[in-house]
Amino acid sequence: MPPATVYRTALRGLERLHEGKVRDIYAIDAATLLIITTDRLSAFDVVLPDPIPQKGRVLNGISNFWFGLTQQLVPNHLTGRALASVIADPEERALLEGRAVIVRRLKALPIEAVVRGYLIGSGWKDYQASGQLCGIALPPGLALAAQLPQPIFTPATKAAGGAHDQNIAFGEVAGLIGPDLATAVRDTALRLYAFAAEHARRRGIIIADTKFEFGVDADGHLTLIDEVLTPDSSRFWPADSYRPGISPPSFDKQFVRDYLETLQWNKQPPGPRLPAEVIARTSEKYLEALTRLTA
Repeated sequence: MPPATVYRTALRGLERLHEGKVRDIYAIDAATLLIITTDRLSAFDVVLPDPIPQKGRVLNGISNFWFGLTQQLVPNHLTGRALASVIADPEERALLEGRAVIVRRLKALPIEAVVRGYLIGSGWKDYQASGQLCGIALPPGLALAAQLPQPIFTPATKAAGGAHDQNIAFGEVAGLIGPDLATAVRDTALRLYAFAAEHARRRGIIIADTKFEFGVDADGHLTLIDEVLTPDSSRFWPADSYRPGISPPSFDKQFVRDYLETLQWNKQPPGPRLPAEVIARTSEKYLEALTRLTA
């Protein structure tokens, strides 16, 4: 049986290139990488000390589901190669089963392509202070968690470990990656969100917001990478209990964020330990999101 949780990996025979907040990345060859989704959880850009059982497999399963469902909209980084083709050791394969993928090496773009369909989180705070959301004017009188007149693209910079992402204007994105590629990222992100929001709504889930990451290949073709439309990269709300004016219950790590907000913690490392009941309930929420979206 595979271990209940995987917090950190140390594979034999492969070079580890990067340890992110959730994912460990290893080099396979000049063209491909191995990406492992661990059970680490980050909140407020801080990796917490307690793993969430089955979280890595849930995130990997949801991402692979969406990659398959959206490949007609945009290419993605999956190669389809089996884990056994690069991991010979049966113990290591058992560790990684269901949580690892072999992907193409691509040049990652230095932005997060955030799409918001509802007024929540930092967007709500921004709106309360300025009547705008990331510099985009909104109608007056909107309530907390209100659906926006239309989904909007609110890009952000990718922050280094421990730092906070920063919202940026579309013009800054164009300055970073060029106007044509910036337009392609924006339009593709909005199409992906619209497609996914409709699929999720039919399964009783509202996708309030999400973030995509993209890369380009040697020919400059835009490609969807990293994770996609998971409880870590999105806010998922149950449609049957959604009401504007209140912060809806969620299938994502907002449950952990809400708990952390009750603590005297300055949102700087190290993160606090989580009670057993918060860990268990969070694991249940991730598993429910997987079941609802992919059933």
